[in-house]
Amino acid sequence: MPPAFAAHRPATTVLLVAALAGLFFASFSTYDFAQHLDRQVHDIHCSFVPGVVSGASEANSGCQVTMMSPYSSVLRKAMWGGLPISLPAMGVFAFLFFRGLWLLGRANRRTRAAALAVLLTATVCLAATVVMAGIAFVTLGAACKLCIGIYCASVTAFIASLLIWRSTKWQEHEPGVDDSLPREMMSAGAQLSAFVAVPAAIYVLLMPDHSQFVGTCGRIDDAKDPYGVMVPIGPQSGVPSIEVFDPLCPACRGFERRLVASRLDRKLARQAVLFPLDDRCNWMISKALHPGACTISEAVLCAAEHSSARAEEVIAWAFDQQDQIRAATVGDPEAAAKLVAAAFPQVASCLGSAKVQQRLNRSLRWTVKNQIPVLTPQLYVAGRKLCDEDTDLGLDFALSRMLDMHARGELETTSRKSEASP
Repeated sequence: MPPAFAAHRPATTVLLVAALAGLFFASFSTYDFAQHLDRQVHDIHCSFVPGVVSGASEANSGCQVTMMSPYSSVLRKAMWGGLPISLPAMGVFAFLFFRGLWLLGRANRRTRAAALAVLLTATVCLAATVVMAGIAFVTLGAACKLCIGIYCASVTAFIASLLIWRSTKWQEHEPGVDDSLPREMMSAGAQLSAFVAVPAAIYVLLMPDHSQFVGTCGRIDDAKDPYGVMVPIGPQSGVPSIEVFDPLCPACRGFERRLVASRLDRKLARQAVLFPLDDRCNWMISKALHPGACTISEAVLCAAEHSSARAEEVIAWAFDQQDQIRAATVGDPEAAAKLVAAAFPQVASCLGSAKVQQRLNRSLRWTVKNQIPVLTPQLYVAGRKLCDEDTDLGLDFALSRMLDMHARGELETTSRKSEASP
């Protein structure tokens, strides 16, 4: 056995295993993402063992949070859901596996150049891992098991590729064998491009066209606010919009983060209608889905009497503290009031007053008058509803098109045509 072959074989074997593991984890992540292209709700794989599906009770698991975040895909405005970043990750890991097999059969001067190509690819993969792990753990506060599997595979592949490069760097090689680094880099670059571009192109060609649904999911007949129940949130220089939400609703929190990340919130003049899914004030539900939501909604309305900026502060605080507020309220019905009063003393005297309770009641009656479904979040742009199926992965795609249609004066026509069709 030639010395170069013997030196890098163990590390190359580790590289092959890491690349194969990364390919499996990235493949299941891509599969989960692609399932949602039918605009329905699906279980997701969320396990260190590829193929294991998380149960419905884990709807808010780290994998779910990560997938529905603005960072799970790119080109979201160009296509529904965008291109999942796990898809190019599949291509990179497949390339590393292919090059690992190639290295096993090499024991000449070209091994050094080939090892460097693998090391550079693994370094890029590691850099992407560091960025995405930082976003997941710091920005999203989520621990996605599939993602962690990809991170571990990436780190292992980098270490293995570094060992391969070091083991081939100082070996004696057969004389007269071409050791052209530029040629090897060009060859590896072309191969990597193919491994990444071909699956991405197939994905784009096969994905369904969801533009037909934009602007067809209903409307508000009377968007007037005679009782002043709406609270301005965000910039107010764009298209008039109404957002129906619950401050303790995890889906509303995720929707807000996606909307801000898309920067489309800057094109809307949003008025919030509070719709707490809490039976303490909402007679439309029989059980509190979000305990404490009535009290937090009152706090938002109380803060809005001072300024919209203060109301936004309460909303932002409620989004950040959702889990703690709901958990505390289950054991103590007054916990939400205590927590919000401690964080915002200026609204303490207003909480529970007849005035704010009446205003919240009118907010709920406004939803009844306009036949708003018992569901949060909901967004109406110029009176036209953003489809519920487009509030997560399809938000950038659908909302940007609604805004374009509104600018052309087509949103009204599309909505009425849809409602008139059998």
